[in-house]
Amino acid sequence: MKLLVRATNWVGDAVLSLPALAALRTRFPRAEIAILARPWVAGLYRGQGLADRLLVFEHNGRHRGWRGLERLAQELRAERFDLAILLQNALQAAWLAWRAGIGERVGYARDGRNWLLTRAVPVPRPGEIPAHERFYYLELLRRAGLLDELPQVEEIRLRVDPLAREQAEQKLRRAGARSDAPLRVAIAPGAAYGSAKCWPVERYAALADRLIARFDADVILFGAPAEREVAERIVTAMRARAILLAGQTQIEELPALLAACQLFIGNDSGAMHVAAAVGVPVVAIFGPTDPEGTAPVTTRWTLVREPVPCSPCFLRHCPIDHRCMTRIPVDAVLAAAAQWIERGVQRCG
Repeated sequence: MKLLVRATNWVGDAVLSLPALAALRTRFPRAEIAILARPWVAGLYRGQGLADRLLVFEHNGRHRGWRGLERLAQELRAERFDLAILLQNALQAAWLAWRAGIGERVGYARDGRNWLLTRAVPVPRPGEIPAHERFYYLELLRRAGLLDELPQVEEIRLRVDPLAREQAEQKLRRAGARSDAPLRVAIAPGAAYGSAKCWPVERYAALADRLIARFDADVILFGAPAEREVAERIVTAMRARAILLAGQTQIEELPALLAACQLFIGNDSGAMHVAAAVGVPVVAIFGPTDPEGTAPVTTRWTLVREPVPCSPCFLRHCPIDHRCMTRIPVDAVLAAAAQWIERGVQRCG
């Protein structure tokens, strides 16, 4: 049997869908499973034992536009997949599976794509399943008859192999990280979803300066290429020196790089979920989104949030004064970080 999984497009969603992928691997232990994913997500699955192959959807390259989509559909048709599981919700995902001639096509019945699916699964209504997003992907499998019941998922873990750890350490050293630093703190100040998720730049700068002054920490700024400008503004606003890696890492490097740190601080973002999945304590700053739905799946995390009447609004950009974030003081985030540091957090090994 050959099974195709259309992965989600965002790093955080990709991490939260890992339990569903593990359940598929258990349900079809002898199947050949391939994951189709965008370039900035695909590397996250490498070495996780969840799939036999990774297929990259080069949407800005050879698969760009309608001609590129047709090319991808024909490539998938040549693979002769028996079953497609569509974790991505979009109409396009269903169209590709249909155009590829995959006999069974399973996905949620949404975005006008029911007619393209052989098993159009009703979307859970509020209160029907636990609120956290990890159960959304698992429920798709349960409603499709591929799971008997929703499993309990207390944590999500990503494997980091020894070679990746060694390469990450070398990269950090080349960037200026000290081998004998008392503490390494990873900060991810961006969020792909939009600026509303982001704590202000000047507060990250002040926080980083205080972490360095109080704990002699190496502060390392991470982020995607689109988030490098935000990270550069933080570095410019700081009095002390930080290590800037935003825009200089690939997704397959990120788990090992974060595992080489002892604490993660950031917004509700993909990097937050990756840090949690490699076992790093997380200080998560939430504003317009709801931690009940997208909190990191780990016991080693602290929520920093300022309740305001308009949150959660789930907007990409705040139309008013961004009060859910601007009312969070540096002291609150520093106090949350200090609690983990004073417990004697260790680098993940």
